[in-house]
Amino acid sequence: MARQQVALLLALAFALVVLSSTASAAVVQHTFNVENVTVTKLCQKHVITAVNGALPGPTIQVTEGDTLVVHVFNKSPYNVTIHWHGVFQLLSGWADGPSYITQCPIRPGHSYTYKFTITDQEGTLWWHAHVSFLRATVYGALIILPKSRHYPFATPHKQFPIILGEWWNANVIDIENQAQALGVPPNNSNAYTINGRPGDLYPCSKKHTYKLKVVHGKTYMLRIINAALNNQLFFKIANHKLTVVAVDASYTNPYVTDVVLLAPGQTADVLLITNQTPRAYYMAARPYVSAQNAPAPDNTTTTGILIYDQLPSTSPIMPILPAYNDTPTAHKFSSSLTSLVSSPNWKPVPKKLDEQILTTIGLSVSLCGGTNKCTFVSNKPFLRMSANMNNASFQLPQNLSILQAHFFNKKGIYTADFPGQPPLKFNYTDPVLSNSTALLFARQSTRVKQVKYNATVEIVFQDTSLIGVENHPMHLHGYNFHVVGQGFGNFDPVNDRKKFNLVNPVIRNTIGVPVGGWAAIRFQANNPGAWILHCHLDAHLSLGLATVIIVENGPTSSSTLPPPPHDLPQC
Repeated sequence: MARQQVALLLALAFALVVLSSTASAAVVQHTFNVENVTVTKLCQKHVITAVNGALPGPTIQVTEGDTLVVHVFNKSPYNVTIHWHGVFQLLSGWADGPSYITQCPIRPGHSYTYKFTITDQEGTLWWHAHVSFLRATVYGALIILPKSRHYPFATPHKQFPIILGEWWNANVIDIENQAQALGVPPNNSNAYTINGRPGDLYPCSKKHTYKLKVVHGKTYMLRIINAALNNQLFFKIANHKLTVVAVDASYTNPYVTDVVLLAPGQTADVLLITNQTPRAYYMAARPYVSAQNAPAPDNTTTTGILIYDQLPSTSPIMPILPAYNDTPTAHKFSSSLTSLVSSPNWKPVPKKLDEQILTTIGLSVSLCGGTNKCTFVSNKPFLRMSANMNNASFQLPQNLSILQAHFFNKKGIYTADFPGQPPLKFNYTDPVLSNSTALLFARQSTRVKQVKYNATVEIVFQDTSLIGVENHPMHLHGYNFHVVGQGFGNFDPVNDRKKFNLVNPVIRNTIGVPVGGWAAIRFQANNPGAWILHCHLDAHLSLGLATVIIVENGPTSSSTLPPPPHDLPQC
C-alpha cells in the first residue's frame, strides 16, 4: 500500500510539473503596421517606412517557451518581410522571413501572420525587414526572458534596450536603386542613432537626444543591438566599465571592458554599475571601418546621455572612442569572449565533423544586367561591383522561394553545387592581387549547399584582398554556432587548427571575420529548412555575398519540416 501511495504521489508531482511548465508558456501577440511616415531629423523632413509609426519599432518581450504571433499589415508602397534575427525557428523555418529564401514578399496592401515558438533561447535578439534596404528603418528589439526567471548573474536593478542605427537624409530605396544601377557602393549615411535619435552632436538634434536616467550605486543591464545597415560600431560610456555577460542571446564568461564592438546584426548584454560621481556622461558610438580602397567613411558620432539622479546641471563628459580604423581594439574585443559552459542551453563544440567548408568572401565584379549603367574599376565596360563566396555571386530567385522549391522539389530555382572549397586557389590576402583581372570576375548564380540532417559542419571564412580586404560580419539563419578560431592572413589548416578553442568558444549567430583574415565556426545541422548564410552589411548582401544551406529532413516526424502555412505569400 505504501508503495502504491509513493507511486501516486510521484505521478501527481510529475503532473504538477507538466502543468506548471505548460501554464508558464504564453501566446504573445503583436500587430505590425508597416507604413510610410514623415519624420524630422537633421533639420529635414523625410518620409520613411516604419512599424507602427515609430523608429525603432515596438520592443517585443517574451519568455522562453512562449509562442509569438505577429500580424504584419503592409501599408507601405514596398514589398516587405520580417526576419526574427537569431531565432532558431525550430521546425518553423517558413516564419524565418528572408525574402525569396523562405517566403515571397508581402506585397503592398497585403498581410501575413508570423507564428513560431521560442525554444531553448534567452537573451537579446531583434527583428528587422529582410527586403532591400528597408532594414534601415524597419527594426526593433526582441527580448527573451529566462523561463526560470533567473540569470547566471545577479538580477540587475533595471534593463534597457540600446539600439544603434543609421540614418540617411534620403529615401533608402532610392539610395539602393541608384547604387545598383551604377554598379557602385551606396552613399554613406548622414548620421548614426541611439534608439532612433542622432544625438546632440548633429544639427537640430540636441533636444531630442536619448537620455537614460539612473540611480547611483545600482547595476543596470543594457541590451545593446547594432541595427545599422552597413557599419560596425564602437560603443562606450564615459568613465564607466561595462561587463559583457551575453552576446547574440548566448551567455558569456563575464568580460570587463570599456569599449564594445558590434557588427550589424550582433547584440551584447552588458552590466553597468553606476559607481561614478553623480553627473551626466555621454554614451557614444561611431564606426569601425576596415575596408581598404573604399570611399571615406561617415566618421561621425552618435550620442545619448547617462544621467545620475539628483544631478546638478552639468555638461556631459565625452568618452574617448577608438579611431575608426582601430583594428587591434576591434579584434581584441571580438577574440576575448568565451561562452559560459554552465549556462542554460549551452551546447558542446562538435568534435567529429561531417562537412568541412572553406569559403572565400569578398568583393568582385560581375557583368552588368539589363539597362544598368555600370561604371567601375578603370571604367571597364559592362562590369559592375559584386561580391561573392567561393567565386559564386549569389542571385536571389524571383519566381519562388528557395524553401518552397526545396520542399516541393521544384527544379530550376537553384542548383545544389555551392563549392565546398575555393575553385580558384591563390594567395588570398596578398594586396598585390587586389586588381587582378584574372581573379576579379564572379558569375551570378543561385548556388546552395545541401547537407544531411544532424550533420556536424565546420565553415572557415577566408577574407580576400580583391578590390580590398574588409571585416565582413557573416550571419547564419536558423542556428547559433561556435566561433572556434579567428586570425589574420591566410588560414593554415594545420597550424591554425592546433589553436582552435574546442572547450568554451563564444557562441554567436553573427561573426565579424577579421579584416584580411579568417574565422572558423562549427554547428550541428539539426534544424531542417533553407537557411541563408550572408554578410550582414546590406550593401554587400545586395551585391551577392551570400549562399544558402539547405538542411534535409531527419528520419522522424519530430525532425521533419511541416508543410508551409496556407497563407504564405506567393511571388
